[in-house]
Amino acid sequence: MITFRDLYSVLSAVVPLYVTMFLAYLSVKWWKIFTPDQCAGINRFVAIFAVPLLSFEFISRINPYKMDLLFIAADGVSKVLILLVLFCWAKFSKRGSLDWAITLFSLSTLPNTLVMGIPLLKSMYGDDKEGLMIQAVVLQCIIWYTLMLFLFEYREARILILQKFNGSSASNTQRSGENLGGTQKVSSGVEDEVVHVIVTRPSNLGSPDSDPQTAQNLTKVAPDSRQFKPIIAAETEQDGVCEQSVQSCRSQEENNIKGKTGEGEKSVTVEVPEHSSSISSKMLGLILKTVWFKLVRNPNSYASLLGLSWALASCRWGIKKPQIMENSVTILSDAGLGMAMFSLGLFMALQPRIIACGNRLAVYGMLVRFLAGPAVMAVAAIGVGLRGTVLRVSIVQAALPQGIVPFVFAREYNLHADVLSTA
Repeated sequence: MITFRDLYSVLSAVVPLYVTMFLAYLSVKWWKIFTPDQCAGINRFVAIFAVPLLSFEFISRINPYKMDLLFIAADGVSKVLILLVLFCWAKFSKRGSLDWAITLFSLSTLPNTLVMGIPLLKSMYGDDKEGLMIQAVVLQCIIWYTLMLFLFEYREARILILQKFNGSSASNTQRSGENLGGTQKVSSGVEDEVVHVIVTRPSNLGSPDSDPQTAQNLTKVAPDSRQFKPIIAAETEQDGVCEQSVQSCRSQEENNIKGKTGEGEKSVTVEVPEHSSSISSKMLGLILKTVWFKLVRNPNSYASLLGLSWALASCRWGIKKPQIMENSVTILSDAGLGMAMFSLGLFMALQPRIIACGNRLAVYGMLVRFLAGPAVMAVAAIGVGLRGTVLRVSIVQAALPQGIVPFVFAREYNLHADVLSTA
């Protein structure tokens, strides 16, 4: 039975975070202290400095040699099941998308275990269950937050490269005399040589990843096929990697067009995708290469590995962190959660209403957070053989409110931060 003392210990851990959040909210909404740019800068500080140091500090204190393998297996199986279902939905469903797969994965699998889970489950099931919650937090930091960063970076790189490819296609089309807004006939002195270029809409244009611009009309162009020259790729980003991919893709498309437009033919029909969202093997390799370069520059990629390495060495040989190192890390890591909640309050203040994503999405988010996530965890926990108190602990921790760090990442990468802030 939970006593008043237990309830007070939970409130002592949770209430200060919400005090911090409301102070941030008031500082923007009423006191006008921070500008939107300053709010974004605060969130970037949290994502780049506070969260990595918090992860390192927390992970470095655990004992990796004393882990509940069944509990870890249940947690991992539940998250992998949800991830597979979401990826299949994004791949094969017309309503599915990578953006929503990332957000729904965060909503269903990443609870607030550190702040609320440890004091709550410690009060409900005893002090010995605190270790399970610490293990869950460590797994989140080492595996699942790293996976989230990979998905965010993959999404950004994918959008960038597809935009460069589609932008090159649009600019080259305009230079060759096409009018994407209507129907145009360009005379070149050869009346009997007409090329019909049909700009088609891809089947998955309704997905959030597709470009919203439309070009559906039939365009008649009459170039001299003997002077039909290769299309030059548009200017691309500073690193030059995207430019190479765009040029190769456009060159391949140009060869296909030239093969269909022989001399002397009176009419040739060529179908050119308006804005292709499909990814070739070369483009996939380029995306993964871009993601790799981004991740190796992200401190979050190293924090968990360094923390785990230190924990392994410390527990194995009894090594303790020097006091200078300890103080250097804790001076910022101690502010990690508070600054994350402060960033959450700033974001909420910049929105036109408290429920920023709207009532409908808020309800869907709550269903995913408090029903779908715990249900999958229950199935996974029973499947791996958990029973008794540990089974109940695994289900309850999966039903905790939304974690803070996923919101920080969502805002940093500008993906459904309104949904996660509401959750």
